[in-house]
This record gives sequence, structure tokens and C-alpha cells, in this order.
Amino acid sequence: VQLVESGGGLVQAGDSLRLSCAASGNTATINAMGWYRQAPEKQRETVAVIRSGGGSTDYADSVKGRFTISRDNVKNTMYLQMNSLKPEDTAVYYCNALIFLAAADRYLEVWGQGTLVTVSL
Repeated sequence: VQLVESGGGLVQAGDSLRLSCAASGNTATINAMGWYRQAPEKQRETVAVIRSGGGSTDYADSVKGRFTISRDNVKNTMYLQMNSLKPEDTAVYYCNALIFLAAADRYLEVWGQGTLVTVSL
């Protein structure tokens, strides 16, 4: 599985932005997907995750009510709709997929290359 993010950019506080993560390869092995972010000099943190099957979601407290994660299984694409952006949302955003390798009976994480989101005052 390969992941390619897009949609990052420079916006002002209060603006909206939508990130996309296109998955290719054996996407049937994807168990869950998520968005993570890493701000300068900070550790990578979970932003939101969405699970296959029922599509249940979880969000970091800092983005609840502002960000929405979704997935289009036909297009094999995951999205992150970000509204009411704040300067503290500035970070490189990474797409992640949790893959189940049936032959090895284990899980593997795949990461995208990241897309930069900068929110100015």
C-alpha cells in the first residue's frame, strides 16, 4: 500500500482546508487509517482515526468539533476537513494506514510523505 497526501497550504486563522490521502496498492488489507501531525520541535501526535467496517472515528481533544475525518472506499481516499483553523494547528500532517498481513498474521503501518499546513494569524 502506498499513501499520497495533498491539500496542505498556507491559510489564515479561521479558514478551512481539506486534506486528502490517496491509497493505492492492496487497499483491501487496510484495517484503519488516520491523520497525524508533527509541529516543529514537537512529537508526532494523533489527529483523527477512522476504522474500516463500521467507520468509527476518534479525534484528538484539540480538534474535536473542528475537524472531520472521512473515507471514500470507492476512490480509496481519506479526507480531513479542517475548519476554524488556529495557528496551533500548524504542522506537517501525515496520513497513516494500518495494514493486516494475513500471511504473517501481523499488522504493518504505512505512512505518507506528509503535507505542510501553516495557519497564520
